[in-house]
Amino acid sequence: MTFLGKFDKFFILKLAKAEFIKKLKINNQITATELRVTGEEGNQIGIMSREEALKLAQEKELDLIEVAPMAKPPVARIMDYRKHLYREEKEEKKQRAKQRKDTLKIIRINLNTGLNDMKVKAEKADEFLSNGLRVQVELVLKGRAKYHKTFADLGRQKIENFLKLFNAPIKLISEIKKQPRGFNVIIAKK
Repeated sequence: MTFLGKFDKFFILKLAKAEFIKKLKINNQITATELRVTGEEGNQIGIMSREEALKLAQEKELDLIEVAPMAKPPVARIMDYRKHLYREEKEEKKQRAKQRKDTLKIIRINLNTGLNDMKVKAEKADEFLSNGLRVQVELVLKGRAKYHKTFADLGRQKIENFLKLFNAPIKLISEIKKQPRGFNVIIAKK
């Protein structure tokens, strides 16, 4: 029985995950008889048989990875498979970070929200803004308040007062709009 270190177990799990997602064929898993081979930096080595390509990869102590199986002939690249997985993971993290920045957080208040509660909600919204997120502030009107002009004026004034509570400078992405359930405005950090 062999002992696997912490790193080895982690790498095996990563490898299994990557192979499950990408279905990349490496080394002896490649079934094509003829391959277009590229080097580590992406330079063309040429078209050669699978055995020659495997031998060349073993001489350089690297892996042969099939990167474009549908091409004629299939394209294989000589590179370190662990480094390839690491780069893919970093790229995936960047994509997730970009998706997170596009999310919109919602803060709801109503006409009866007190000043201290509004300060707490403004602090939370400040935290979202400092993380680079956009915040939608909604003022919810209930019952008859949705239809009376005086309540609408009070609602607009309440949301304007809420926007004055922010510590950091903000910019309005959308103006204060009347919606069927009340008012809303989208803000971001300046």
